[in-house]
Amino acid sequence: MSDAALRQPLPAPVPATMHQVPVPGGSLACWDTGGEGPAVVLLHPGTGSHAVWGYQQPVLAGAGYRVIAYSRRSHLGSPATDDPGCAAEDLLALLDHFGIARAHLVGCAAGAIVAWDFALSFPGRVGRMVLACTHMGLEDPDYAALSASLRPKGFAEMPGHFREVGPSYRAANPEGTAAWLALEHAAIPGKRQEQRRMNRLDLAAFGSLPMPMLLIGGDADLWAPPSVFRIFHRALPGSELVILAECGHAAQWEQPEAFNAAVMRFLGR
Repeated sequence: MSDAALRQPLPAPVPATMHQVPVPGGSLACWDTGGEGPAVVLLHPGTGSHAVWGYQQPVLAGAGYRVIAYSRRSHLGSPATDDPGCAAEDLLALLDHFGIARAHLVGCAAGAIVAWDFALSFPGRVGRMVLACTHMGLEDPDYAALSASLRPKGFAEMPGHFREVGPSYRAANPEGTAAWLALEHAAIPGKRQEQRRMNRLDLAAFGSLPMPMLLIGGDADLWAPPSVFRIFHRALPGSELVILAECGHAAQWEQPEAFNAAVMRFLGR
């Protein structure tokens, strides 16, 4: 690993059309590169929005994929609603709106939890799935206790860049860290809404998922270190596991070259 790998410039985006997609009681801000290729839907972290995929959009679109990203309710461009709704049902409404029968899903952090909650209820709508830098939201008591033990009291109140962005990236790329912070600050203009899940998310349910899956972790992720990702890997026979060096909880931003390479290899199979 070199400092240059932690200082990747943002590539120029490809043209994309902005939409406001209707969902029950509200709407979701969404961009879509269009095209006839397989659809890839990007699901953002809890600190993000549709705007956090600058490193991924042109790479995936350049490879022939139709790339779509949206903001969940209460995130950038997607108004908060009286009823926060169900995130997986909102994803279903988005796919139906665009007439997409089946899509690959790439979810980071909280977005990964939405992805696999959706996949449990609608497995036929998912091609391949990438779950990155996430604690998976698993509800097994033993796992929940283990996960909580990794972070001290008050962790949630610590600065976002400390919780999310790895120390190696912050040291090597203060400009990139500032850009990440700007996206975080813009992502949630008010209070973040917690949306309902469709399923109980436990290891038994996780292991029942039938689609090919790629797990991507960071070796400096304070939320889900490599040993936790190995728990997920063991629960998913046939899954692939990639651990990125010098990477925190924001792999798609901190290590875009390695992240994109892993995703492209996996989706291209």
